[in-house]
Amino acid sequence: MATIKDVAKLAQVSVATVSRVLNSNGYVNPTTKERVNKAISDLNYRPNDVARSLFKGRSKMIALFVPDIMNPYFPELARAVEDVTNQHDYTFVLCNTDDDIEKEITYLNALQQKSVDGIIIVSSTINKEHIQHINVPIIALDRILSSDLSSVTVTNREGAKEATEYLKEIGCERIAHICGPENASNTVQRLRGYLDVVKDEDWFLSSYVVSGGYNFDKAVEVTINLLKDHPEVDGIFAANDVMGVGVMKAAQSLGLRVPEDLSIIGFDGIALGKTTSPSLTTMAQPIYDIGARAAEILIEHINDKELLRKREEFTVKLIERESTKVRR
Repeated sequence: MATIKDVAKLAQVSVATVSRVLNSNGYVNPTTKERVNKAISDLNYRPNDVARSLFKGRSKMIALFVPDIMNPYFPELARAVEDVTNQHDYTFVLCNTDDDIEKEITYLNALQQKSVDGIIIVSSTINKEHIQHINVPIIALDRILSSDLSSVTVTNREGAKEATEYLKEIGCERIAHICGPENASNTVQRLRGYLDVVKDEDWFLSSYVVSGGYNFDKAVEVTINLLKDHPEVDGIFAANDVMGVGVMKAAQSLGLRVPEDLSIIGFDGIALGKTTSPSLTTMAQPIYDIGARAAEILIEHINDKELLRKREEFTVKLIERESTKVRR
């Protein structure tokens, strides 16, 4: 394997000159530069990325933290981030964290040692204190981590409100909510949207709200218990589509018909919702767009350290399918 010294010898220049050509750092005579590039091509020389990152202080590497790669929402999100980072010649690294703060901190420390250029984080457990020592740009995606960070999210409260109002419009008289993990900012916003619609209703009970942790199995379990305790519930707003599918599974296990006995609406718009039977009504996020935008903003921060914080929100859209009754 050819070395930088071999290139320098063939081009009849110093190693420092080859380094300047490779890193576009400093002036090199055009004729000399052409001779160096020809030597690189003739020798099929590949620069050492670690050495280059130490020289430049940049690795051309961007990392994405997601809490659960088994949730179909996150591969869709990751694809968008990967596409944009690749377009800008960055290496993309995906870190599955399980929302485990020790695992997240381990990743943060390891990536800093590898001179990662920036990090996009989806997390319910990381807070401002955990990232204050990180000296590379960080973008919060899907959930807000700190008011000091740029973020890309969606209209969670407004979307949840619309979902709950929709259940009322189609005739549901007792509407429950399966919420996400309590520390996630989008859980809080979606719960608030639900409460905006139902909190003043005579029939509303605090026990109509239970946490499914954004997890299928947990959603099945808590929904079965909810419907056993409150058989009068005829509509459920699940805070994500994975839990929405779990709610349908729970209803099926109890012998309830969807949507005749129970109407169900989710949140996210992942492809899975189209494949279930019945298909899942949902508040669809523009998943690809928010992932792509987060990557774009991160690259802007990498290129301009003085760039001011950005907070962008995308709008969600109601997608009516078979898990809810037809509008009156």
